[in-house]
Amino acid sequence: MPSRTHVLASRFERAFDAEIRSRFFKGLDFAGPEGDPGWFGPGSAVWYVHSHLPTLVLGLVGAAYIEGLDPSISWMGYDHSRLAERVDGVPTGNVDPEGGAVRLAHSISFFIGTAYGSTETAERLARTVRAMHHTVKGTRPDGLPYDADDPEWLRWNYATVVWGLATAHERYHRRPLRGAGLDRYYGEFVRVGEALGGTDLPATKAEVADCLESYLPRLALTPIKAFATGPNLRGSKSRPWEPGSAFMDWAARDMLPKWAQRLALYQPPNPVTLRLRRTSLWVVLNALHDSAGPLPEYRQAEARVAAGTRSAPVASTAPAAPDPVLTRREVEDADLLTAGDPA
Repeated sequence: MPSRTHVLASRFERAFDAEIRSRFFKGLDFAGPEGDPGWFGPGSAVWYVHSHLPTLVLGLVGAAYIEGLDPSISWMGYDHSRLAERVDGVPTGNVDPEGGAVRLAHSISFFIGTAYGSTETAERLARTVRAMHHTVKGTRPDGLPYDADDPEWLRWNYATVVWGLATAHERYHRRPLRGAGLDRYYGEFVRVGEALGGTDLPATKAEVADCLESYLPRLALTPIKAFATGPNLRGSKSRPWEPGSAFMDWAARDMLPKWAQRLALYQPPNPVTLRLRRTSLWVVLNALHDSAGPLPEYRQAEARVAAGTRSAPVASTAPAAPDPVLTRREVEDADLLTAGDPA
């Protein structure tokens, strides 16, 4: 078993280096400047939670699932992102596996970069995401407008992300934070939401749970979401650990709050099968983490502050001034980007 685990971890590391780190971490600085704590610094709950890459990835998959229960989010992705498969520029209604992988890769680079990168790196990543959000505006088929800068959307988006990351950590990390420790993570993570333009953000586990459920009257299982979940994923060509696979779809739905599971028509397997699946996933995720060791970015950040920090992390990450107005093409061509299309 140890040798098999090592082989699996080696494959995971090679795939991560080739498909994500080499493509989507370009220009991100984790090694300097010396003494820069970044947005969080050593000893923070964010440094601890985000250092476990397998649960971080699972958390982002879960966050994307619950996020898409908002019809506006579904149509934003359908109209503007690479998630939607297109033929001659026209969406087909299917999910583009490569587009989903690119979207996940950008999310991983963002949440590792803002956790362990220098202050300038974290700020640059936030400016990139804000700039792209400014271009995401349109009208749903039912005539309702959507706008990625809408404060209500930003609050929903923020709550889904911090919920996904914290829930995957709490359920599948070998030594998870709980109680006040987990609430410290929720409180620290507010800096990420504020940097993206969010205001009045929930800052504890209970507040996030209440915030998510408060959106229930405006949520729905759109055709876009329904076609890409549950039995409709049987026969998916995605590998088990990739977005769009039946297994990752199950893992995401299994983490959902009860009210969201009912909305998504989630039918859990019998208790024995459920426990077996969760235990197997726990073993695999922690074996991958234990075999691969700490993230290189985490080690670089530790070395950066090994002699101490020159200052405390910034008190507020909220934008100090309005961003310049750019077209999507200008955002993609700007030096803000790490690589490729962030949507």
